[in-house]
Amino acid sequence: MRYLPHGDETRQDMLARIGVSGIDDLFADIPPAARKAGLDELPAARGEMEVEAIMGAMAARNRAAGDGPFFVGCGAYRHHVPATVDHLIQRSEFLTAYTPYQPEISQGTLQVLFEFQTQVARLTGMEAANASMYDGSTACGEAVLMAARVTRRKKALLSGNLHPHYRDVASTLGGYAGVEVASAAPEPGAADDPLGEIDASTACVVVQNPDIFGTVRDYSALAEQVHEAGALLVVVVTEPVSLGLLRSPGAMGADIVCGEGQGIGNMVGFGGPYLGLFAIREKHLRQMPGRICGETVDAEGRRGFVLTLSTREQHIRRDTATSNICTNAGLCALAFSIHLTLLGGAGLRKLARLNHENALRLQDELAAVKGVRLVNKTCFNEFTLQLPGDAARITEQLAERGVIAGVPASRLYPGAGLDDLLITAASEINSAADRAAFAAALKEVLS
Repeated sequence: MRYLPHGDETRQDMLARIGVSGIDDLFADIPPAARKAGLDELPAARGEMEVEAIMGAMAARNRAAGDGPFFVGCGAYRHHVPATVDHLIQRSEFLTAYTPYQPEISQGTLQVLFEFQTQVARLTGMEAANASMYDGSTACGEAVLMAARVTRRKKALLSGNLHPHYRDVASTLGGYAGVEVASAAPEPGAADDPLGEIDASTACVVVQNPDIFGTVRDYSALAEQVHEAGALLVVVVTEPVSLGLLRSPGAMGADIVCGEGQGIGNMVGFGGPYLGLFAIREKHLRQMPGRICGETVDAEGRRGFVLTLSTREQHIRRDTATSNICTNAGLCALAFSIHLTLLGGAGLRKLARLNHENALRLQDELAAVKGVRLVNKTCFNEFTLQLPGDAARITEQLAERGVIAGVPASRLYPGAGLDDLLITAASEINSAADRAAFAAALKEVLS
């Protein structure tokens, strides 16, 4: 029997103190469509073997990314993760490690995080990086808050082609911090990033490269425009493998680079856990959220590592903290760092080229299907197709034929008039047979 220490009277006293009439009021911010009453399909009581059989049957209804041709992207990418990565992160020294409050007994963890920061800074072309964040979307939201602190302005301008999940998180966090978050409308395949007017009230401009539709751009000219207005340029990267081939955001003039690290060292995993990346110019170091591991020497002059800077509310007064991020994605950061170390610079470049080449091959095969039009002029490993019909319905029909073709734009932008667009991604995982199966299934569905 579970230990539930609070009686009805105590619960009512707690609810009254909070100022709500019932427990359901505590979930008022969760949309009704996202709530579920009861435990559907689960019996009230069964034996252990019966429960295992029931749960196993439910799990078998899922389709994993490795069960067939898989071309889903939109911020979560399936790449090959070497067995070495999983072996090393499951060593007890790493798997059970927690926040390294005592550096004298946490040197291994601190050194790994220090090396992770170095890798992220070099990948993004920035001068400093933190020891990771929750995921890409929260990193984006924290970038908006940081820009508001640095510039002392209260308006963030978001690209229309920023991932809508990132946009929503930035809007939520900004709203509670008094930052106005304005987002332009999406424009698939646009030559220039859709933005609003950059003025004296703008704290930052947030763009994504490649954007949600897969288009690649050089933001150097935009960076100059943003800086002339006294604002900061935030560049979001949801596919870290692209940094092995594309010009780095730092080289384009970005002030803050944030994004998702899942694509290196971490599985797709039905949505998590993921890994937030965050890198900056050194002059803004003390406004960066999260924490930083630094290199030092001990009393005898020996090299060592410590938590150099930690600006989170757990360590200092809440009103002076730059962030309420209370931990990092340490194990995912370790997986990222191990995989990137195994690849090395040459390996990452080779992997990035292979992704790009596979995407171009897939483009050629799909564009040859009657009625299909390619929206992008440039891409890395992800692109958008215009289909002769409802992309969501066509995607379901392709799934029935064993091909997980991508993400319909209408799923990300309901009611925006993008119902005929399909966002699809190719990586080194996809074989010639996978691409042929996709093209053949699409031809059959559209015939």
